[in-house]
Amino acid sequence: MINSILIMLIVGIGVGILGSILGIGGGMIITPVLTLGFGLDIKYAIGASIIAVIATSSGATIAYLKDNVLNLRVAMFLEIATSIGAIAGALLTGVINPMFLYILFGFLLFISGVNMIKKLRGKQEQINATSSDKLAEKLNLNSSYYDKNLKKQVDYKVTNVPAGLSVMFGAGIASGLLGIGSGSFKVIAMDTFMKMPLKPSSSTSNLMMGVTAAASATIYFFNGSILPQIAVPMALGIIVGAAIGSRIMQVMPARWMRIIFIPILVYLGLQMILKGFGVSF
Repeated sequence: MINSILIMLIVGIGVGILGSILGIGGGMIITPVLTLGFGLDIKYAIGASIIAVIATSSGATIAYLKDNVLNLRVAMFLEIATSIGAIAGALLTGVINPMFLYILFGFLLFISGVNMIKKLRGKQEQINATSSDKLAEKLNLNSSYYDKNLKKQVDYKVTNVPAGLSVMFGAGIASGLLGIGSGSFKVIAMDTFMKMPLKPSSSTSNLMMGVTAAASATIYFFNGSILPQIAVPMALGIIVGAAIGSRIMQVMPARWMRIIFIPILVYLGLQMILKGFGVSF
């Protein structure tokens, strides 16, 4: 029992560090660890992953808010599209073929991975869009943050707001209809479509994930999918890991963040495409 708790703590710390740096949930790590490593039923593994997302968001968001890295206005604005999409996804259950969506979103992840590879090939990280969106100016979405790696204040403009909203709406549909996390899509919407720097994109995604997960956690709690003996030690480890990861992210070069993120996008994209064709792995 003690060994299991220690393992949960260690896994939680690792998930918290990775999740807070990249702005993604820990479901892709936690679910296989619990199901394959501990033989836990997938229902309880998913419940634990929901708690993991909330813990990662809580641990990282505090640091990002304090250091003014995340964009609160963008987070709240995009969350509207995600929430509406999630409701629409739940209502469309049984109407749209889920296999089509798996393939569609799988290819979106691949395209985003290719876009990140192109940015890696550039001489330096693209940190600013050349012009902002009229809607972004009206909603005051443009912002700035202090990059501890570059040791300077970075002013950036938000562009292609409708495209970002569309991606977030689609991510919400995927979450509601397929029951998948949308952390990677949140980062894609901001970094690839809205041309925000990767660090504000990642930190803003952390805040948004917590809001989304908190809404669904109630359902998992009342249907008995959350086991305290699993969720509590893992959440404690994640909070510690997220606090560490949020500090690492701020001094890490954005180039290295992309190097870590690209294989994850490729893996998730491949997994979704194969699921769309009825292949599980």
